[in-house]
Amino acid sequence: MRAELPPRAQVVVVGGGIVGCSVAYHLARRGWTDVVLLEQNTLTSGTTWHAAGLVTLARPTHGTTALVKHSLEVFEGLEADTGLHTGFRRTGTLHLAMTDDRWHELRRQASGHRGAGVEVREIDAEAAAGLFPLLRPAGIVGALHYPSDGRGNATDTTMSLARGARMRGVSIHEHIRATGVLRDRARVTGVTTDHGDIECEVVVNCTGMWGREFGRRAGVTVPLQALHHYYVVTEEIAGLPPNMPTIKSSDDFSYVKDDAGTLMVGFFEPGSRPWSPRGIPEGPGFVSLGEDWDHIGPFFERMVERIPILAETGIRLFFAGPESFTPDGFFHFGPVAGVDNYWVAAGFNSIGFLTGPGAGKVLADWIVDGAAPMDLPEVDPRRSMRHQTNRRYLAVRVPETLDLAYDMHWPGLQRSSARGIRRSPVHAHLAAAGACFGELAGWERANWFGDPGSSPVYDYSYGRSAWLERSGQEHRAVRAGVGVFDLSSFGKLLVAGRDAEAVLQRVCANDVGVEPGRIVYTQWLNSAGGIEADVTVSRLAEDRFVVMTAAASVGRDLDHLRRYIGEDFATVTDISAGEAMLAVMGPRSRELLQPLTDADLSHEAFGFGTWAEIDLGYTYVRANRITYVGELGWELMIAADQAVHVYETLVGVGETVGLRHAGYHALNSLRLEKAYRSWGHDIGSTDTPLEAGLGFAVAWDKPGGFVGRDALLARCGNGPPRRRLVQLLLTDPEAILWHDEPVWREGHIVGSVASAGYGWTLGGAVGLAYITAQDPLTQAWLDAATLEVEVAGERVPARASLRPMLDPGNTRVRS
Repeated sequence: MRAELPPRAQVVVVGGGIVGCSVAYHLARRGWTDVVLLEQNTLTSGTTWHAAGLVTLARPTHGTTALVKHSLEVFEGLEADTGLHTGFRRTGTLHLAMTDDRWHELRRQASGHRGAGVEVREIDAEAAAGLFPLLRPAGIVGALHYPSDGRGNATDTTMSLARGARMRGVSIHEHIRATGVLRDRARVTGVTTDHGDIECEVVVNCTGMWGREFGRRAGVTVPLQALHHYYVVTEEIAGLPPNMPTIKSSDDFSYVKDDAGTLMVGFFEPGSRPWSPRGIPEGPGFVSLGEDWDHIGPFFERMVERIPILAETGIRLFFAGPESFTPDGFFHFGPVAGVDNYWVAAGFNSIGFLTGPGAGKVLADWIVDGAAPMDLPEVDPRRSMRHQTNRRYLAVRVPETLDLAYDMHWPGLQRSSARGIRRSPVHAHLAAAGACFGELAGWERANWFGDPGSSPVYDYSYGRSAWLERSGQEHRAVRAGVGVFDLSSFGKLLVAGRDAEAVLQRVCANDVGVEPGRIVYTQWLNSAGGIEADVTVSRLAEDRFVVMTAAASVGRDLDHLRRYIGEDFATVTDISAGEAMLAVMGPRSRELLQPLTDADLSHEAFGFGTWAEIDLGYTYVRANRITYVGELGWELMIAADQAVHVYETLVGVGETVGLRHAGYHALNSLRLEKAYRSWGHDIGSTDTPLEAGLGFAVAWDKPGGFVGRDALLARCGNGPPRRRLVQLLLTDPEAILWHDEPVWREGHIVGSVASAGYGWTLGGAVGLAYITAQDPLTQAWLDAATLEVEVAGERVPARASLRPMLDPGNTRVRS
């Protein structure tokens, strides 16, 4: 007999898979026991029941790796807490490389994971075959062994989490469908179901492949799509050794594990296709799709070559089931935009089992404490764009996520599907100039340029590719002469109204109470002093400001600012698409611009950190004397309908001063030489301005203070920080950095590279890295011993600086 649905609860968790049950379990462990979990069918009936049960630490970012570490902690203690067996055991994983390129990628991966505190070792083919005796070593270039990886039973683990939640008072209701969310303006007030309404303060969407549809009912953007996902299970194999390491052979698009005397072969193969793109049916759970040997057969045959016993063994089960994937391959995890107290944990891209237990713990801590316990910008639901919920877009873009899952993960790799959605007004002109476009948040952006009239393409490589060299030419041109960047995709938020200044003063760590015509660089902090945003604020008038942020952060920053308006008389509007932005940068930028305007562009008349409306060509622009490349220059803000005219005017006279088109790759390498920070890469919600070297942008004594001030002052009382963001330069000019490489000092890992590029002016790979010391971290400490950065298993000497190595006195910027 079904238990009666309560009329109210503090939290309603929607979805009874491993993620939803983990959220409920961990909320209860934190003392929040007034929790209701709703499942429209039975627990595990969505996609959890057919999970392969792998637990692998090799994740693409340090944050997602840390979530799996939390999962391992849960697996280790869950059975003792609940009395229900989870089937978890540590068996390890072997990642195989069949090509030199893959082996280089794996060695870089190993270096990055060592920096994240993961145990991993590089072994040869014979050693791999020793760990997995059925493996044919021929053709294997090398392998990585992750001994701490494991596997478990998804259904048993979920039931164990559910029991642990019930033991602490959580109310779990099966066969009740949540139909919507009740709101009072922007705040959650309840959940509607097919058995009545429940009042609540918090809703957590853990509905898996139903996440998009359930989110839409509350006006929440959760882009994901279910795809056909396959594995086969063999007949029993006599004498099969138990608990061998899982095999991951990305070059074969497959994984293999032993399972109760059989072998399971699973696939992350190219050529995937969506299931039910018009909406996931709300009928019975435990959905199983039909066999498709024509599709899977060629990939299975590749694994027969790798593990010959498969050719001698019958197939007991061919399984095809739906699994939700997302447009960028990262799941949706955290608070959503526009609705207070609505949280999402969905779209796990077939890693819900290995991530779910840890994700539930982190999300519960986040909800209870009101602050993120770790920095996870890559999975923030607020990164998503409205167009990404379009079913036609998802049906084309999301299969590429599965297609690329086991492919080479090249630096700069670009998606090829569902392109051309958002274009700047000068897009066609950039294409004619030889632009090679990348895509971010739907925007087509010129990453680098080939010859005019050409159609350049990436030659992907971990070394000095042709595109890297072309970007280097753009970099040098900006340092020595002048370049033009189309930065129209940058986010622009108009904050207006009587209380606009008061709202921004509360949110900004710096003082934005300046005169109109000034630009202020600032961070937005959380209550713990962590950096939630890194922006510039231009004061247009007494009651109007423009906040400039990154294209990928604009939705998040818009939501963050709206949450602090409260009862104040102010509005915030995304005007990103209405204003184009062309940045003219380099020591000859004034020489280019001055003949085109009557305005005085001299340093005395137009100082750094100011803006002015100036005539240019036949129109007017808002010219910002600011830079993200470390050179004299202006960002020209232009009404979108007049951007082509301004572009043509600049290019029309550009030949006289050697104007060069430059793309986003050059922008990145230029900003890294100046040690300019990038939110989501170098700074985030768990990094303070003190650690990030941004204390100069904090107005400690401004009237009324700011969010996070008390936390920062408390940290100051602990003395100088022992963890600092530093700039690194490799002494070997041939070595290349990308990101996540560990930093060594006297035989110990002391940090990790956050972001990196090639410093064409400095003459070597350059990066920004957080380094931790036992004592306050000073330049003397950095200089006292040799620092090395591990690149694909090899340690390369580096020098480090707390100040920018290029133009530390900013004479170029202020020329």
